[in-house]
Amino acid sequence: MHLRWYIAALLFLSTVINYVDRQTLSVVAPILTKELDLSPVAYSRILSAFLIAYTAMYLGSGLLVDRFGTKWSLTGFMAWWSASNMAHAAVTGPFSLGAFRFLLGLGESGNFMAAFKAVSEWYAPKERAFVNGLVQAGASVGAIVAPPLVTWIALNYGWRVAFLATGSLGFFWLIPWLACYRRGAPANAAPVRRTPWLALLRYRQTWGLFLSRFFSDPVWWFYLFWLPKYLVEQRGFTVAEMGRLAWLPYVAGDAGAVLGGLCSDFLVRRGWTVLRARMAAMLPFALLMPLSIVVAYTPSTFVCMALICVITFAHMAWKTNLTTITNDVYPTEVIGSVAGLVAFGNGLGGTIFTSLTGWIVQQFGYPAVFVMMGCMHPVAYAVLRLLVRKPL
Repeated sequence: MHLRWYIAALLFLSTVINYVDRQTLSVVAPILTKELDLSPVAYSRILSAFLIAYTAMYLGSGLLVDRFGTKWSLTGFMAWWSASNMAHAAVTGPFSLGAFRFLLGLGESGNFMAAFKAVSEWYAPKERAFVNGLVQAGASVGAIVAPPLVTWIALNYGWRVAFLATGSLGFFWLIPWLACYRRGAPANAAPVRRTPWLALLRYRQTWGLFLSRFFSDPVWWFYLFWLPKYLVEQRGFTVAEMGRLAWLPYVAGDAGAVLGGLCSDFLVRRGWTVLRARMAAMLPFALLMPLSIVVAYTPSTFVCMALICVITFAHMAWKTNLTTITNDVYPTEVIGSVAGLVAFGNGLGGTIFTSLTGWIVQQFGYPAVFVMMGCMHPVAYAVLRLLVRKPL
């Protein structure tokens, strides 16, 4: 019993480290983009280098998780992305920065494929949304920790040391992971049939989950990659002020990830079917997302930050339930592969919209981006309700 929750804690921590590593560039971006003389479009291209690799490896990492198992696949992913993050300390120009971002992206998406597999192996349906909420909360905690930590290191020791310090965290995490993890008996112990990987594309559920992530996840990428620059360039924050306050939206996201999972798990315990429970929990959070439009036009920095916190809360509550639907719909044997297919929508949407964001910001400014982001979750919810109606 205790081992199950040690594993949940390690999955949470792996996601914290995952997000600290990817967020390090975002935090030092106001310094680094000036030092390397990067325009918004050039910066978006470097972000896209990460996202292209991240997206492509969703497919590959899902297959690797199913082939080699949770323990060894996550070990490899952690070691790869930690070393890649440390390599950022050797950046000399835009090309090397883009190359190291690409290498980082090759390893980071595997964290979530392995976590999805572990959730199916160790936890019953009534617990899955909560555990997935912990994993998603790790993303928010990583984004919370990164601004003050990385800002302090960068201002005192330089941005190169910031990459070395954050990249080293993963190697310490590997010690308890290798000592603790073993494959659990699947929580849904009833016999399940094996499904050929390519056959998953024939199911409308796969496309529904894929498209819902394509439309909704770019909102999180925007706040993750562009919020520090927005606060400094448009709201007049100093780098130090940004480091002290930029973590607040991610605290809200953390709360949303856990609360969103608890809401749908509560409904499952009350006898609701899993899909009905997840969909019911997701609707109010989707309806909150158009508040993003107000962020663009309020003159008040306080109102701006408060609304961004509401948005990140709602997004993470939404995402916890969306990712849990994958565990609810598909058999354990293909969770890694199908999670990779579905998450490919996340990476594809993130890549397209991150590149588009750079162009929009340069041509029209940030307000147009906030308007676009406010419309995406309602579209994603409509697609999900249309295509995902029952388990396989």
